[in-house]
Parts: sequence; C-alpha cells; structure tokens
Amino acid sequence: MSVKLRLARGGAKKRPYYYVVAADITAPRDGRYIERIGTFDPMLPKDREDRLKLDIDRCKHWLSVGAKPTDRVLRLFDIAGLMKREARNNPNKAKPKKKAQERAAAAEEAAKEKAEAAKATADAPAEEADAAASE
Repeated sequence: MSVKLRLARGGAKKRPYYYVVAADITAPRDGRYIERIGTFDPMLPKDREDRLKLDIDRCKHWLSVGAKPTDRVLRLFDIAGLMKREARNNPNKAKPKKKAQERAAAAEEAAKEKAEAAKATADAPAEEADAAASE
C-alpha cells in the first residue's frame, strides 16, 4: 500500500480549511484516510501561529516509513522545518507560445514600417524647404 501525505479539503464554500492526512493513494481526496496529522487554514494571515498545526512526531513517522508528501504538503513541511523543498524554475513556461510570438513579430514589423513612413514624411517637407531656400 502506497501512502501519500496530502491535503483533504473541509470548510464551507469559499472558506477552505484543510486537513493534512496520511492516505492511501487510491482513496478520494476528501474521503477515507489513515490518519490526520495536522491542519492548515489558508484564510488566516501568514504570520498567525495557528495557520498551520502539525503533529511533528507523526509526520516524521510517516516520512520514515516511506510516505511521499504532495508538493503543497512539502511546502508546508518546509515552513514547519521538517523537510527542505527546492524551488522549481521553468523559464520556458512564461514564454509566449508560437502564435503569440508571430503576432508580436508582426506588430513589431508594422511599428517599424510606421516609424519609417513617419520619418520619410517628416524628412520630405524639410527637403522641400531646403530646396526652396537654395533657390
């Protein structure tokens, strides 16, 4: 039996409250779990002490027997000082996709053409004025 340390949602609509639970990976998110090892209330400010409550001994026990925490629970364990979570970085995810890049290139090219046309019209009257002044 594979065990995950994950969050089970409780609370009212738009007022989430989570239980940190050890559950079989096949069990539903809010369904059957083996043991509740803590609570997390995201509605409280981050500096409040009772935002995250964990039974540290039971967390260590489940980690020692091979339970894998989900990414969010790993973040909570990092806050509590149980485990270290390495920050992830995917710079390609923030880049625009192919069509957006094509649109940006087309807009940039149109802006260049417009600037060249404006420069050409601005230079033309100056040339005519220079020609008129030389006569």
